[in-house]
Amino acid sequence: MNETKNAMGEEKDVKKLWKNNKEEVPWEHYLEEYQKIDPEEAAARCRIPYDPQSRKFSVRMMGVDYTVSFPDFEVVTEEKGFAALRDMVPAKILVAHFLESGCYNPLTGTMITFRESPWGELYHRQFAGRCLSRLAYGFGFKLGQLEAVMQDLGAEKLSSGDLGYRFEFMPGYMMDFLLWEGDDEFPPSAQILFSDNIPPSFVPEDMVVMGDITITTCKQLAAAKAAEKK
Repeated sequence: MNETKNAMGEEKDVKKLWKNNKEEVPWEHYLEEYQKIDPEEAAARCRIPYDPQSRKFSVRMMGVDYTVSFPDFEVVTEEKGFAALRDMVPAKILVAHFLESGCYNPLTGTMITFRESPWGELYHRQFAGRCLSRLAYGFGFKLGQLEAVMQDLGAEKLSSGDLGYRFEFMPGYMMDFLLWEGDDEFPPSAQILFSDNIPPSFVPEDMVVMGDITITTCKQLAAAKAAEKK
């Protein structure tokens, strides 16, 4: 009976999380939660470096290094082009939420689909719409653009799909982009895999946000490369 209640309670918590995202809980809410953490405890728990003298975390995301101040969450980077943690509120929310309630888990080398993660079956439709379709139609007819971006990111080329790459989202957390090219007869398709240490470290909504962040980063970098050629 207690197990049933716990499962129902967990399901309500996850549904509430998705509802909050859908209703666009303001960044200020997550900032307030971030400001309540013990930064040194959070740094140890999440394996994110923290300098108590400067009161800054050192965060690396999609190949870009940042400092994030505590308690005001001021993001600074030397990157002049697109920088997800500086330029995207969802990226700020993900990092703040991770420091507030996440926990580092080591890599095992196994990659999983979103559907294989806890609650993945329940929320796969949202993930497919927000991430898989966007990746497929964003690059499914432009594999060369994605390949150029992945090479710039230092990603590892894979043999899966018509184009596949493995890259580091944050230190210790890996993702795969797999694409099958579209043509006149068949639409493009895509798959995104996550290292299996992501689900125990983050919540389901964070995994969707990772998809948003990585796809947006790739599209921004591809657009910048195209503009350089003009």
